[in-house]
Amino acid sequence: MGGSTRSPGPGAGAAGSRYQRLSQRMLDLSGDRGVLKDVIREGSGELVTPDASVLVKYSGYLEHMDKPFDSNCFRKTPRLMKLGEDITLWGMELGLLSMRRGEVARFLFKPTYAYGMLGCPPLIPPNTTVLFEIELLDFLDSAESDKFCVLSAEQQDQFPLQKVLKVAATEREFGNYLFRQNRFYDAKVRYKRALLLLHRRSAPAEEQLLVETAKLLVLLNLSFTYLKLERPTMALRYGEQALVIDQKNTKALFRCGQACLLMTEYQKARDFLVRAQKEQPFNHDINNELKKLASYYRDYLGKEKEMCHRMFAPGEHGSTVGEN
Repeated sequence: MGGSTRSPGPGAGAAGSRYQRLSQRMLDLSGDRGVLKDVIREGSGELVTPDASVLVKYSGYLEHMDKPFDSNCFRKTPRLMKLGEDITLWGMELGLLSMRRGEVARFLFKPTYAYGMLGCPPLIPPNTTVLFEIELLDFLDSAESDKFCVLSAEQQDQFPLQKVLKVAATEREFGNYLFRQNRFYDAKVRYKRALLLLHRRSAPAEEQLLVETAKLLVLLNLSFTYLKLERPTMALRYGEQALVIDQKNTKALFRCGQACLLMTEYQKARDFLVRAQKEQPFNHDINNELKKLASYYRDYLGKEKEMCHRMFAPGEHGSTVGEN
């Protein structure tokens, strides 16, 4: 195929253009054949919900161009995008609402559902139909969570516990996505929102275990996030809160050990890591951290010894420092 972006005119031949031929076997999503769909690989589960945040890989093509004019497939971890805010193409939003997790589909968007009569110079010519290949990796329904979090504590208390747990879980999942994108500050904000919801909720004894289990997951995530933010004091604080819920939790013990090591509190680091090792003797990460601790401690003792030697070493005239 050549590099021209000029679409063939009405007299381009009986068979029509490539996109015209492709469109003949595609499903009409918009009712006016403005958004057409061809499923390449079926997905599973529920359809994407309105106001959801989606994790997608996509590439957009012009009819006579081999390379995409827009793509995020080169990214190791795609960005989480919210429908109606981050996704601006009307056709793409309609297309995503027809998809399920794991689905791969090809779409044709007429100008009305894409870049309009004016196009988007210099990449997109005026009045252009574009093709997008989209893979829906996952999505999160954030509408329910967003609405709940703006309510007052008194209003939130009117809802059943399961609602609070569901919203907290959604906030934690958002945090997990942000964490995987190395957006640690943003992840921390989401985790703290989840923790606040769980802290504010009082539950009867028979349901308290559900709240504590949900808290534990968030506290572990916060501890790890603060380690990534190089704030070991806060990492230790949240790790110790996790240990109040589960004193033998290996991840909490490990995070606390890591935090103490960064704070050069070597004895405390050793205590936490040895307790973690007792729970999981063959854990590779724990054993490596203990080796790192031993190495750091040897260096520390060596520096201490050298400093003492310098302080009390004989001077030029045979006297020691501090003698009269």
